[in-house]
Formats: sequence, structure tokens, C-alpha cells
Amino acid sequence: MAEGLEEWINDSNEVLNLQLVRTPLDTDLLQRQEEQLVEEFNPTFTYPIFGDSEKVFGYKDLDIKLRFASGSLRQYLEIKYNEKLSSETTPADDIEATLYKFIPPDYTKSGVEFKLRVAEDAEKFKPLGEKLDSYIQPSLKGKGKRGDRTTELGNKEDAVLFEIYKANWNTPGFREYHRRMQLFILLFIEGGSYVHEDEDAWEFITLYERRQRPETGVYTHHFVGYISVYPFWCYPDRVRLRLSQFVVLPPYQHQGHGSKLYSALFQHMLARPEVAELTVEDPAEAFEDLRDRNDLRFLVKEGILDNPMLLVGIGDGKRDSRNEWERSIRKKYKIAQRQFDRLLEMLLLRQLNNKDPAQIKAYRLHVKARLYRFNYEMLCQMTPGERKEALAKTYQSVVEDYERILDMTFG
Repeated sequence: MAEGLEEWINDSNEVLNLQLVRTPLDTDLLQRQEEQLVEEFNPTFTYPIFGDSEKVFGYKDLDIKLRFASGSLRQYLEIKYNEKLSSETTPADDIEATLYKFIPPDYTKSGVEFKLRVAEDAEKFKPLGEKLDSYIQPSLKGKGKRGDRTTELGNKEDAVLFEIYKANWNTPGFREYHRRMQLFILLFIEGGSYVHEDEDAWEFITLYERRQRPETGVYTHHFVGYISVYPFWCYPDRVRLRLSQFVVLPPYQHQGHGSKLYSALFQHMLARPEVAELTVEDPAEAFEDLRDRNDLRFLVKEGILDNPMLLVGIGDGKRDSRNEWERSIRKKYKIAQRQFDRLLEMLLLRQLNNKDPAQIKAYRLHVKARLYRFNYEMLCQMTPGERKEALAKTYQSVVEDYERILDMTFG
């Protein structure tokens, strides 16, 4: 970069400001603790749009506002700056042309038109597809704790209902709707990319907040996040469902919605006889933690800790009966092999008597045997001494991570 031009460089993660917009009436219904739902937030990543450097060149005091109607996700673009570089040799970036490649062409640059769209969509927009599940959270003005459940779903005007829907390309209107929401994949998932619409089998699970306007029968819906999954053929006549994308928008994060969304997918998958198992494509660490916590709670709820087979064949090499039990449980709950192995190891660690050397040794041998099988190609190239040291280090790292996850899950 030529000398003196640094002042024209902007961090695209900081200058791109996103916002989920409600009508003034619906915004006024929010409690003070809920104001973050309509405040601006920034993307985590912008390199798919603005390049690896995540910079926008040629402007001073740049502010790129990309606003979404909170339910329909129809978009409004506003680009503001105090000064734009006028140079033929080093021209300013064409921001709108860059964004145009990634957002639907029906966005507006008129604030008046956008307000009218928001008002219209607030009453007319309804989630697309088939409803899978719902759950309720008290409004933050109430005395109930966040996440408490009630049987009076939707009957209290101060309650907030969340609804989960499933859709695919055949769902009327969903293809167009997906083109609006898919931008969040680029902005919040590292390495995320758009799915190909010509791949017909994609399935989507979407999550919405539903609010009732006081003393009316009007319900408004507000987008929270979504999952995309793809079914692959699994011999001989079933499918393996692969979770490809998972996003909950920042205003709704750290409130339990990710777990609700994942659990809805998991239960939906269990209810489908053609699905053999659920796998995950290149999970981020935060999602892996969420998945682990929910899978662990599920297995505990199913009573696996009370099953005497949980402790059979640990560390003694006699695994025939245990292998058969593990296969039957894994098949029943449709959990991928490596994930299932990890879950059982975590639950065994939770049950471990740290004052019993024999139990500790048996557990260590059990985990190391699995690690050896998983890393066989790398370990077989080492000397016995190197292999022993590598397994010991890996085992220690794995156990420390298990303890972290167990503490998050069960306290």
C-alpha cells in the first residue's frame, strides 16, 4: 500500500453493521433486557465477501448498514462515509457491487420503502414448511428463569414462544427465502459457503421467535437461526444425514436456543426410519461442545448410566459382548461411531473412582486402545518409544477435554 493511504483502509468486520429490524410497535414491546434483539451487531468473518485481508479501501468513517426485516429477512442496504478517495491509480472499492454478488437483488436502498416492507411483513410473514417443535421462554420482565417450560404455550402475552420448522426446496417460497438467510453462513461460520440449489436433497431446520401483540390476535415471527442437512446413501437401503451448517444469530446466542435447535433435529432424525445415523461436517469447536453436551444429556436421560453393560469389558480385552451392546445402542440412537465412542468414554470417566488404581488403569487402556485404532496410520510409523509417548500425551489431552465438557454439562 502506497504511503499515506493507510487512513483509507477499513476493517470490514467492523464497518459492516447488521441489524434485525422490527416495527416500532413490536420494538416497543421488548423489555429493556431484550433490546439487544434489535441492536446492531457485527459479523465474525467477512473474507468470503471482501477478501482474505477483510479490508475495505477508499473511505473515511465508513459505515455499511445491512438491515433485515426480522422475519422475512428482506434487506436494506445503506453505505455512509465522510470522504471517498478519488484516484484513478488506486480507486476506492465498489462496496455495493461487491455485496451484490452475495445478497438477493431485491434489496432496497430506500429507508421509506424498507419501513413499509417491515410493517407489511410483520403481519403477513409466516414461517415456511412444517412445524416440528416449539418451546417457551418467559419474557425477561417475568419472574421465571430463562429456559423454564410451561404447559400454557402461547396463552400468556408476556411469554415468548419459539417455533422450529423443517423445509426443503419443494416448500413453496423457501428457495427465495433461503437466498436471504444464507448470507449468515458466510458471516458467522469459518469456511462456510453457499449450498448448491441444484442439489435437490437439501433439508433445512429453521428457528423463529413468535410474539403476540397485546390484546390482539396478531402474531409476529422473528428469525433466530437454522440448520442445513444433506442425506447421503447408506448401504444397503438407508441414508446418512450429514449436518452441514448450523447458525444462531448473535442477538440470540448464549440463551439455550442452539441446544433446542440441535435437539429438534436429533429427535426428528430418530423418528425417521430411513436414517441410519447423524454425522457432522467439519464442526467448529463451539458446535462440538454444544453437540457433546446435548448428546450426553440425552444418553443419561435414556438411562445408559444404569445399564450394567456400560462397565463390561473395560480395559481387559474381552470385548465381544461389549461390542455387540455398543453396536445395538449406537444403531438405536443413530450416533456416528467416533462421536459415540467419545460419549461413552466421557460417561465412563464420570463414573470413574479416582481412588481405585485398577479402575483408572482399565479406563486408560480402554481409551488408549481406541486412540491407537483411530491414529493407527500415524502411530505405526513411530518407534515403540515414540508411540508410547504420543499415546500418553494424547490420552492426557483427551481426558482434560472430557473433564471440561463434563463440568459444562453436569456441573
